[in-house]
Amino acid sequence: MTTLMFILGIVVFAIGLLISIAWHELGHLSTAKLFGIRVPQYMVGFGPTIWSRKKGETEYGIKAVPLGGYIRMIGMFPPGPDGRVEARSTSPFRGMIEDARSAAFEELRPGDETRLFYTRKPWKRVIVMFAGPFMNLVLAVAIFLGVMMTFGIQTQTTTVGKVSDCVIEQSENRSKCEKGDQAAPAKAAGLQGGDKIVAFDGKAVADWSTLQSDIRANPGKDVTITVERKGEKVDLTAHLIKNQVSKTDGDGGYVEGKYVYAGFLGFTPATGIVEQSFGQSVDRMGDMMENGVESLISLPAKIPALWDAAFGDGPREPDSPMGVVGAARVGGEIFTLDIPATQQLAFFLMLVAGFNLSLFLFNMLPLLPLDGGHIAGALWEALRRNTAKVLRRPDPGPFDVAKLMPVAYVVAGIFVCFTVLVLIADLVNPVRIS
Repeated sequence: MTTLMFILGIVVFAIGLLISIAWHELGHLSTAKLFGIRVPQYMVGFGPTIWSRKKGETEYGIKAVPLGGYIRMIGMFPPGPDGRVEARSTSPFRGMIEDARSAAFEELRPGDETRLFYTRKPWKRVIVMFAGPFMNLVLAVAIFLGVMMTFGIQTQTTTVGKVSDCVIEQSENRSKCEKGDQAAPAKAAGLQGGDKIVAFDGKAVADWSTLQSDIRANPGKDVTITVERKGEKVDLTAHLIKNQVSKTDGDGGYVEGKYVYAGFLGFTPATGIVEQSFGQSVDRMGDMMENGVESLISLPAKIPALWDAAFGDGPREPDSPMGVVGAARVGGEIFTLDIPATQQLAFFLMLVAGFNLSLFLFNMLPLLPLDGGHIAGALWEALRRNTAKVLRRPDPGPFDVAKLMPVAYVVAGIFVCFTVLVLIADLVNPVRIS
């Protein structure tokens, strides 16, 4: 049964992946058609076509390898200086440029001269290329908000999980009390596991993050703590002391290896599934976006550890880069977890949402062949033309993105190598969930 659920999780993730890709390409397709650009093909996947149907002037289909997708727009690159698109060259770099230019016009039909991608104003091209990643962002935000506000997420609560017996500085890295250790204020005040803290020093408690901040901000102060215990409210008095504790990230989490001296009560909060308000959900979405950008920036620094995990005896870090195979494997593991079905669904949806957020951020990199590279090209063209207009110089014409194809091939080669490395790591030393 476990194996069957694991396989089912992988299949469901694959379906979610295909939907995400199709949704991304739909953004490109709809805006291209809106601006009158002819789109001969809309495909989900790569490789051999396993199904297709032509509707109007566009062929819609699914290909065998579900690792991406594309729409084919005519005239992605402008003609060369001589107005021709079939010219050949013995130079390998020049050949790359001319191959790309030729492919952009290979399906040109009479009457299409006014329906070419490169003839559209830069702002329209920006919209067409941005629409794909934007669709992934919309899907990610919708899923994240839906899950957090409907199912809730696992978070630290204001319920007491465990009360500390004594005061220990965080950097000592020990859990057992020693002779001479001072009793923890929570213990001395009579706080018990299972107590739900509803008020701190007369102020209602909304969440753990706020309660944590209030405790830390009042060292040396006697405070009244109101708890719910077995259906009744009980007032306790605690004397907060100053102690070395882990530095927080501002959201209730901790910064590893960093310590500060602050007010200390001495208990561990229980965790639970808590529905989030719209405001809390938006805040968490902002944190996820920030973490995603930071992860993308730090990606090159993680390659040595990834290599060691794939080919050496190094551990696979929890925040290690993970590819489609690794994500599918996690999807399978989610379906085997011994948790309620609603939480399995919520966990799975968060995985799909995270994948879509990654697609958005990755595609916005200003590098060809990514969407962000085409956006950067259109913005550069707008800047050149507007500058020439202000300076009353001749219009420099469209920016020839095809000239960047050699760079695009180098970038694509790097991406392919990185993808293979991640694939090997996902197979031999995968990221696992607990």
